[in-house]
Amino acid sequence: MSDQTLDSFQPSTTRWARGGKRACELLVALCGLVVLAPVMLLTALAVKLTSRGPLFFAQTRVGKDGQGFRLYKFRSMRGGRTPDPQEIVPLSHPEITAVGRVIRRLKLDEWPQLVGVITGKMSLVGPRPTLPDQVARYDEVQRCRLLVRPGLTGLAQVNGNTLIDWDQRIRYDVYYVRHVGLGLDFGILCRTVAVLIMGDRRFARPFHESPFARPREKPLGSERL
Repeated sequence: MSDQTLDSFQPSTTRWARGGKRACELLVALCGLVVLAPVMLLTALAVKLTSRGPLFFAQTRVGKDGQGFRLYKFRSMRGGRTPDPQEIVPLSHPEITAVGRVIRRLKLDEWPQLVGVITGKMSLVGPRPTLPDQVARYDEVQRCRLLVRPGLTGLAQVNGNTLIDWDQRIRYDVYYVRHVGLGLDFGILCRTVAVLIMGDRRFARPFHESPFARPREKPLGSERL
């Protein structure tokens, strides 16, 4: 463990992090819901008409400061399935529906979370929200993820997502919390578009191979990660 502790950990204090980010994301989310409404309607119809079950998959996740909230996605797996919190579900999973495979590949299942951005539970960009039982096992370093609102997309998601291991994703998330800024957020959103077009595998890389792993900067808890 480094000589830094969670008590001394300082997230970004830029103007963007203090208020500009929230104001801009609220505007973008409102506009996004209007513009994307036709696509979301078609997605909803496709889900309901091609498989039995609820329209949405709902699950309790943990957000900023450890507060729980309900996360909603368009359902992409067969109805009635009991989710396994420990399971990583690839696109080839046999219980993903045909429509579900398409909307997962294009991330259309995530779009209902724009409502969470509007209500203040989520951000457009930030660490992805995890399950309460996962958060209960967080160590001091991992809890740093809870200092900002969780995001629809994030630095770990545009650098491999589940194709890289959990420790590597934590490194990306901790870096993001410490460096929240307009330029970084814009870069993540642009890279998200590229990931949607070319897929996660094209961009997968461990943290130490990324431009964020500079020798002059030691991430919090680097010895343990």
